[in-house]
Amino acid sequence: MSNTSPLLNVTGLTKHFPVKGGFPIRRTVGHVQAVDGLDFQVAEGESLGLVGESGCGKSTTGRLITRLLEPTAGTISYRGQDITHASRRQLAPVRSEIQMIFQDPYASLNPRQTVGKIISGPMEINGINPPGGREKRVRELLEIVGLNPEHFNRFPHEFSGGQRQRIGVARALALEPKLIVADEPVSALDVSIQAQVVNLLQKVQQELGIAFLFIAHDLAIVRHFSQRVAVMYLGKIVEIAERADLYDNPRHPYTRALLSAVPEATVDDGTPARERIRLVGDVPSPINPPSGCRFRTRCWKATEKCATEAPPLLHVEGNRPGHLTACHYPESPAAVPGPRHAKNPREAA
Repeated sequence: MSNTSPLLNVTGLTKHFPVKGGFPIRRTVGHVQAVDGLDFQVAEGESLGLVGESGCGKSTTGRLITRLLEPTAGTISYRGQDITHASRRQLAPVRSEIQMIFQDPYASLNPRQTVGKIISGPMEINGINPPGGREKRVRELLEIVGLNPEHFNRFPHEFSGGQRQRIGVARALALEPKLIVADEPVSALDVSIQAQVVNLLQKVQQELGIAFLFIAHDLAIVRHFSQRVAVMYLGKIVEIAERADLYDNPRHPYTRALLSAVPEATVDDGTPARERIRLVGDVPSPINPPSGCRFRTRCWKATEKCATEAPPLLHVEGNRPGHLTACHYPESPAAVPGPRHAKNPREAA
């Protein structure tokens, strides 16, 4: 991680959604534990990738940080200021510095507004009048994201998915933010367009020094974009490390299994093919997660200790500084996803 002081500091972040039931009086009968005690930091100008299976709580985490959702517990500190339960008035100076790029470019743009109105809207709400006027600034932003400034008066339906996502990027840049939460910004786009949008975001980050929380399930894209990577499973971070260290030296069994699933082009040169670790069973329900380690029901290394004690996210022996793992029985150092000598007892036949 960067030596600079953290721009964003998240401690014990938790979000439980109530489950209503009963008749005729609807009462709370349980909670969906979407996010359950996250700890991480994002430094100025840094990109932190957040990966995991669908339903693990990635998008909820992004919405908590942007305060689109109210946290159940924990603290969110931005530039030393606690914004966990800040009121709308208290958040006003911070809102412009934390922006979000949404997952679906077809749903995140108002079809009744022109591109110019969509991008200038944040400036209008925050009372910002850039030199030369808002229209000039919007045209500059369109050029920055690779769109024709003459598209200022067009409507969203006149653009392709990739172009719409570029409009979303321009809107996020309109207030010159310090932190952008990108919630799976390319998952709804064609593969041919994904690289263009990711390269655009990378260019924006490098040129403007913006920090990113990059939420995705595509491990190849995260490796290309993020400097550090955090792996989530069922509402918890199970491993976090520098990009190269995590991909080359995964210590948590879930991280190992996740990386083994990445498609890979192979050449028939006699080299043993990389083994695919197949996890049995489904992800447990976040309404009633397993005791102890939440991954234990699908882990080939689980013991009774895993059922009774939740492993803390700590530095384990063999890890580099900043590489934290939440596992009682971490994988051997430098256990890159490759041919294994021992048969995984939980592998599907």
